[in-house]
Formats: sequence, structure tokens, C-alpha cells
Amino acid sequence: MPQDVRDLTAFYHTPLGRMARRAIFNEIQIIWPNLRNYRLLGYGFAIPYLRAFSGTERTIAAMPGPLNSGTESFGWPDGKNASLFCEEDALPFPDMFFDRILIVHGLESSESLRALLRQLWRVLAPEGRILLVAPNRASLWAQVQRSPFGHGRPFSKMELEGLLAGGQFESTRWSRALYAPPFETVTRTGTGWEKMGNRLFPGIGGVHVVEAAKSLYAGVTPGLTQAAAIALKPTASSS
Repeated sequence: MPQDVRDLTAFYHTPLGRMARRAIFNEIQIIWPNLRNYRLLGYGFAIPYLRAFSGTERTIAAMPGPLNSGTESFGWPDGKNASLFCEEDALPFPDMFFDRILIVHGLESSESLRALLRQLWRVLAPEGRILLVAPNRASLWAQVQRSPFGHGRPFSKMELEGLLAGGQFESTRWSRALYAPPFETVTRTGTGWEKMGNRLFPGIGGVHVVEAAKSLYAGVTPGLTQAAAIALKPTASSS
């Protein structure tokens, strides 16, 4: 069954979800220790990770339409309005607008990865960076449905490399996180699992954490067309 905002929010309020967030964010913060005065976009369901960034010029959370569970409002942060639902092939932002883009729970259920990567390329500044967090096909997390990382499409390193190259991105840093097995019984020892797994079994981390730069040799990618803009307008039947 596809995951939606309610499912993802509920997961991150469980002990297993809190452990996963800590492990993944620790790796994110190693790669991006300071985003002060940057424009940051979180795509997919990145809100649990965006909360920890401070001092950004602005932070926006964009969620693909299929995650919308019919929630009438989804105010973030703290009842404000810095979040939105959108189509993955028509991000409603100007060209070259963001300095950093964090993608969590945005790849595994994508209906068109190529179109999504084109849009991320378009809205990223020339010197910007994206950071992908995606389920590792070789991990136990991708095999069981106790967490969102067990739903949708997992990726091997080779698949992600091909995806980035096809989207006109060049990987600059590659790591993994989430070495503890996806069981509630190990949530109190998550830090120990991360240290041991990273040192002894680096290939089985639950998620890939990949930073990539925008290739300036890419061909011209289209901005928002009139048809795409119309597609973003809500309809009476949309939820």
C-alpha cells in the first residue's frame, strides 16, 4: 500500500522512526554542517530532517501529490505555510532558486525519476548541491515493511550513479547510514550499530546518502510551461 503523509508522520513518532532520523541526520550533518543563509528545499517527505537546520535564508518543504492523504491543511513549521504539495514533473519554483536540495522519501515512489531529476536540476543554483537519501537494495531495511524504507523502489549504488548521470548531476560524496536492523528492540543501541556497521560492514547500511553537484554541461532544461502551471492548479476532484 502506498505511503502518505499520515503514515510517514506516524513512523517518525515511533522509537524506530526516531532512531532512523538520528542516524540519517547525523550523516547529513557531516556532509552539510552549516547551511546559514542558504535557500534550502526539502523534497519528498524531508520535514523530520529540515527541522534541525537553522539560519537558512529560507526553507521550503515540497511533497509529491501522491503523499497527500486528503489532509485539508499541512502547516509547517508550527502552523505556518512553508510546505506544499506539487507534481514531480512541474516544481513550482523559479529556475536556479535553491542552493541546497535534500531529497528524502522522494525517489522510491517516484512515477518518473527522469522528469523529477530534470526539475531538480532546473531549480538548483549553478553552484548548488543535492543530497539524496534512498533505500539501499542490499539492506534489510529495504526488505521489510516496518518502515517507509521498505516501501517502493530500493536502489543499488550502480542504479543511483546511473540516475544521477542521466539527470546531469555529478556525485561528490557517497556514504550510507542506518546500520541497525529495523526492529524496535535495537532502538536504544542505534549509535553503537552505526559506529560498528560503518567500520565493518559499510555496504549494508539501510540508506544511501549521496551528495551531487549540478553539471553545468547539461543541455538546456525547460522551465515551467503553461501546461505544467495549469496542472498545478487544484481541481474540484483533487485531494
